[in-house]
Amino acid sequence: MAKGYQANQDRVAIIKSFGKELARRSRSKCELCETTGAALSVFEIPPESKNEPEVDRCLFLCENCHEQAGNLKRFKPGEHWRCLAQTVWSETPAVQVLASRMLRRQAKSQPWAQEALDGVFLDEEVEAWSLEAE
Repeated sequence: MAKGYQANQDRVAIIKSFGKELARRSRSKCELCETTGAALSVFEIPPESKNEPEVDRCLFLCENCHEQAGNLKRFKPGEHWRCLAQTVWSETPAVQVLASRMLRRQAKSQPWAQEALDGVFLDEEVEAWSLEAE
């Protein structure tokens, strides 16, 4: 058990080390809702790679987005997520993946989310990654 714990701690340390690079990429804004001036933290898109974490599979998210993206039980569909209709068009594949997943989570209850999904075109590789954890 101690070996698994240490491996997890090492993984967390690597992920946290991505902060500076993600801050530059995101211009210190939440990469989903574009909130500025809030505390941001690194979010690794599930499923986590079996290898070392990769910065390209991580996002810089505000507390609200981080909590809801990582926990389906805490996800609350609604107006806050209208930003995803624009975010899904990001040039960053990781942002496209998480935005499209979040749009699919609420497409049944929020017609605008389904419209956004219907209008977006994702590269085949990004689309496959987006469907990977579902």
